[in-house]
Amino acid sequence: MKQEQVQVFQRSLVDPHQPLYAVLDGASVPNVLARLTAAAVPHVCLLPGEIDDELAQVAPYLVQFAPDSAFMAQFIDEGLGKHWGILIVSAAHFRSLRIHFRNLLTVWEFSGQPRYFRYYDPRVLRVYLPTCTAAELRDFFGPATAFYAEDDAPLTLQRLFVNEDNLIQQRLKLA
Repeated sequence: MKQEQVQVFQRSLVDPHQPLYAVLDGASVPNVLARLTAAAVPHVCLLPGEIDDELAQVAPYLVQFAPDSAFMAQFIDEGLGKHWGILIVSAAHFRSLRIHFRNLLTVWEFSGQPRYFRYYDPRVLRVYLPTCTAAELRDFFGPATAFYAEDDAPLTLQRLFVNEDNLIQQRLKLA
């Protein structure tokens, strides 16, 4: 069943050759660093500076992989419904995406206090993006073409993209 779900996802991509990325939530992905190392996928922590081992296990990570990779199958098979993170389609270079997604980690309250923004939690992304203005959508998407976030329905992803300054949300049933 897992391979069929991956194939459904692959067919949803506008350009299946465009790079696929994820921002994974280390707090939701058990043994995130061991998994990324075992999968041999390019990855980088989005938290700036040196971090200790304990924080590294719960930090967000930008990951690049192929839509037909074993890691993609693992993401769908084990991660859906467990808020592992979000998928991103982008033609941008890994470094550009790292800078963009790192910059999204901090938001500022009206009082001027910085707050940590967990946009990579699919439950947060699905609620946040529909509240954005056209300018906010442009800023948030940056170099991303589309985001995929798990839906509340089992084995379902939401594809989120911008068309003429409007957020478009499509449901993709994987089974």
